[in-house]
Amino acid sequence: MYRKDEVRYQALALPDRVQKPDDQALADALAFRDYMKKRHSVRQFSTRPVPQDIITACIEAACTAPSGANHQPWHFVAISNPPMKAKIREAAEEEERAFYSGGAGDEWLAALEPIGNGVDKPHLTEAPWLIVVFAQRFGLTEDGTRYKNYYVPESVGIATGMLITALHQAGLCCLEHTPNPMKFLPALCGRPEQEKAVMILPVGWPAPDATVPAVAKRKKPRDQVLSVFE
Repeated sequence: MYRKDEVRYQALALPDRVQKPDDQALADALAFRDYMKKRHSVRQFSTRPVPQDIITACIEAACTAPSGANHQPWHFVAISNPPMKAKIREAAEEEERAFYSGGAGDEWLAALEPIGNGVDKPHLTEAPWLIVVFAQRFGLTEDGTRYKNYYVPESVGIATGMLITALHQAGLCCLEHTPNPMKFLPALCGRPEQEKAVMILPVGWPAPDATVPAVAKRKKPRDQVLSVFE
C-alpha cells in the first residue's frame, strides 16, 4: 500500500507455495469450476442470521486481491443495522422509479425484463447483511497529502469478484446491485468524499422458496468466451 516516505523495491522469497502436480491441478480446477456453476444471484433471503465472523472472513479474502501499485483502493462496509438498510432501500427504490419511468431506454428495459428486475427492492432490507463496496478515487496520507490511485475500477472489480467467490465458498448467496448515483452512501457509511459506492451486495442464506431467472442459466459456450493460441 502507499507510503509517503520513499520505499524501494526489495525482493522477498515466495512466502507460500501451493503448486500441485498437473493431474491434481486439473482435478481441483474442474471441481472448482463445477462448484462455481452452483453460484446463483438470488433476491429472496432466509431470515436465518449470518454470523459477523463469516462476513468478515469473506471480506478479508477479498482484500488479498491484486491492485494497481498495491494501493488497494477499496473499502467494504458491512451493514446489518435495520434502520441503515431501510434508508438504503428507500433511496435505491427512488432511483429505480426514475430509471423505469424514463431514465432508461427501451432496449435497456427489454434486456432487463428476463432478469425479473424492477422498482421494488425488498432484498435490501430482508437480507441479513448489506456489503457496500467503495472505490477510492484517490488516497490521503495521515497528514492529508493527496496521492493517486491506479487502475481503480480494475482493482476494485477484482476484489469484488473475489468477495462474491468467497461468499459462495461459505455457502452464502448475494445479489449484485449497482447504485446510480446514490451519492448519500459515503456519508451514511462514514466514508470520505473521495470514495464512490460502486456496488451493494445483499448477503444471506437463500430462502426456501428462492428462485432465479431461467435466463440466468444460459451461459455463452466456450468457443465464444475463450481463444487459445498454442
